[in-house]
This record gives sequence, structure tokens and C-alpha cells, in this order.
Amino acid sequence: MKRHKAVQFIHRIWKEWWKTAAIIVFVIIPLKSSIADWNWVPSGSMNPTILEGDLIYVDKLAYDLRFPLTFNRIAEWSRPQRGDIVVCFSPDDRTRLVKRVIGLPGDTIESRSNVLFINGHPLNYTPNDARCAEGLASGLKKRAVFATENLDGYEHPVMSIPSLRAMRNFGPVTVPQGEYFVMGDNRDNSRDSRYFGFMEGKAIVGKAKAVIVSFDKTDKYQPRLERFFAPLK
Repeated sequence: MKRHKAVQFIHRIWKEWWKTAAIIVFVIIPLKSSIADWNWVPSGSMNPTILEGDLIYVDKLAYDLRFPLTFNRIAEWSRPQRGDIVVCFSPDDRTRLVKRVIGLPGDTIESRSNVLFINGHPLNYTPNDARCAEGLASGLKKRAVFATENLDGYEHPVMSIPSLRAMRNFGPVTVPQGEYFVMGDNRDNSRDSRYFGFMEGKAIVGKAKAVIVSFDKTDKYQPRLERFFAPLK
């Protein structure tokens, strides 16, 4: 009798929810895997551009079209460019990351005291103030130094934290064909290609285009309304 009631219960639940389950399996999962996705950002490696508590929109059609839930491409129409903010998978532990493309295949990359050199030429840096970091915790703002980096004509804010021990010097290294050199904008607090090596092109699965919503994890998850629907650059 109890088994019969359990079967009836499962049947009733399935009857009520099978359409929802089908939509999730055949529509939402393929859509998130191959077309568009959204990701909560848990860490500060892309400060001040992206903050902890941002929900970012990821365009998975920016470079190619892939079979759902795989790295296998159906078609490719573009490749990551310097300055792109990309979603990728770490080559050492497959963790999903958000990083900026610094070096393209064939580029030689070097850093001297956090000044990047690409193919022997230093990037241009201009001073920036904490206004570029609105939303950062006040304690972090006081410790950080901000600048605007010109990456092949692509200007964006970066920051360093002098009190931290970090890899501020490395290279020169040459990026192999089919791979990329990626870094976080928070140059002194980012695990990136300086540590885990080059990023395979197939491990880059989309381009981060905008912040959808944002909540301040350090202040009772108060909404950062000024960041809602803000484009990323």
C-alpha cells in the first residue's frame, strides 16, 4: 500500500513538473552552455573592473559556437583580442575564471615592477584615483594604487597592492600558437598566466560583456545600483 502511494506521488509530481524539467534540460542548459551565460563573481582578482558580488553577462557566441556542455566547436568566426575580458577554465584545476587577455599567440610578454611589456614595448600607464574603484571596500582603497593601462589602444583601470607579496616581475615568455596570456586587473592579487601558464584557446568559452546586477558582500549585500546593467571594458 505504501509503495503504491509512493508511486502515485511520484507520478503526480512528474505530471506537474515534466514540462519544467524538459525546458531546463533541452532549453536552459544548452542556452547557458553555448549561447549566453551569467556568473556570480566570488573573488577580487579583476578589481577594480569587476567586484565581488557582481553578476556578469557572458556572451558565449562572441568567438564561436560549441556543442552544449563540451569544448567542441561547431563553427568559429572570431578570436580573443587584447583587452577582452573572458571567461575561461584554469589549466591546472579547471576552475572557472574571469580574466583579461593580455598576450596573443606569438606575443612576447614581460613584466618589470608591474609594468607590462608586449613584444619589447612597455605599455603606457597614467595615474588614476579611487573614483575608478567605486564599490571597493574602503580599507582596500586605502591600500591600493590605481592606474589606467593602455593595452594596444584599449584603456582600462588596473590596481596594485604594495603591501602584498606578489609576482611583479616575470618573463619574457612567448605565447605559443593557439594559446593566450591572461591576467587579472588586480595585478597583485590574481592567480593567472603568471602562475598556471598559458590559456588554451579552447578553454576560453565566452566574453564578459556587462554587469547585470551587483550586491556588496561587505555591507549586508546592499545593492550597488550604479553597477546594474553597466558595460564592462
